[in-house]
Amino acid sequence: QVQLVESGGGSVQARGSLRLSCAASGYTYSHYCMGWFRQAPGKEREGVAVIAGDERTTYADAVKGRFTVSIDIAKKTLYLQMNSLKPEDTAMYFCAADRRLPGYCFPVLSNFAYWGQGTQVTVSS
Repeated sequence: QVQLVESGGGSVQARGSLRLSCAASGYTYSHYCMGWFRQAPGKEREGVAVIAGDERTTYADAVKGRFTVSIDIAKKTLYLQMNSLKPEDTAMYFCAADRRLPGYCFPVLSNFAYWGQGTQVTVSS
């Protein structure tokens, strides 16, 4: 049974930084496709960043140049380094995982079967 547990959320002022972590258990890293999504109040869940087994990364336009997704397979942990945070980054952030061949890992909800419970990020101006 795959279990994803996020941590690292919190409150920060604009232009600050946070690092989210997602600890995975029961997940097979062959052809991995893992990523981060976020959902603000009253809005739909949206893709933020994903990383695939060939270490290819894809980012939403809103976070390009500010966020970095990475993975430590030995520690079975996914990370999201968030710099230059803006109030519009305020949301619940979710970790997601599935298995996809390289080139087929996109930040689309339907691509992911496994989800964490989320961690809240609040950015104040």
